[in-house]
Amino acid sequence: MGKTEAPQREAGQLYTVAKAVLRPIFWFAWRIIGEGTDNVPERGPAIMCPNHVSFIDSLFVPSVLPRRITYVGKAEYLDSWKTKYLLPALGMIPIDRTGGDAASAALDAAARILERGELFGIYPEGTRSRDGKLHRGHTGAARLALRTGAPLVPVGMVGTDRIQPCDAKMPRLFETAVVRIGKPIDVSRYADRANDRLLLRQITDEVMYEIRDLSGQEYVDTYATKTPDIPRETTKVSSNGSEGERAEPERRSSAELLRSGG
Repeated sequence: MGKTEAPQREAGQLYTVAKAVLRPIFWFAWRIIGEGTDNVPERGPAIMCPNHVSFIDSLFVPSVLPRRITYVGKAEYLDSWKTKYLLPALGMIPIDRTGGDAASAALDAAARILERGELFGIYPEGTRSRDGKLHRGHTGAARLALRTGAPLVPVGMVGTDRIQPCDAKMPRLFETAVVRIGKPIDVSRYADRANDRLLLRQITDEVMYEIRDLSGQEYVDTYATKTPDIPRETTKVSSNGSEGERAEPERRSSAELLRSGG
């Protein structure tokens, strides 16, 4: 617990400076179009729910938002000197995805952000879509909305997969991306049904259908997973010998952790 307390207190320390520096660079390198930004509540908490087709989604969403946004991220980023201080300073809350209390920690961290009246970002699909389709959403965002009373704001990312496909290490320059923000979905009237699984699924599906309309993606009622990539990733890990046969700890996405928390 002590390891993550300091980064949490410092989270977002350089957000304003970083956005001021990076936004002009992004807008020179790419044509980023923000649509529906007036749908973002001017004040108070809100849960931003984008589709996820590229690594750079997490950079492009903040670039068009009029307010600061915070995500939870994997604690493994703190193991690298390159990101140990930078990402928490930019607003990432590190979460250990392997511990037994990981779900509770993720839910509590997200709730604290919203209770401060800030924006929190979560990808309902849980991971990037490898086939470009919109996949079934995890119920973590809905659970969080019912717990905090924050509205859910669907976001459709268009074109970021052309800029940086899932397997690409570097993005392509001078491409166009559109960030479409839909109208907030208020679920506060259901606050007394926070443990109703059918309601959680109903709210989640509503969010996903709104994202589908914003992104123009084909919707498939299956969860997005990394299963097709496992052999390729295993080969990279095990290239130095028998290490590849050692079982890795199970790591869950923030959407999965929030789904199982509470």
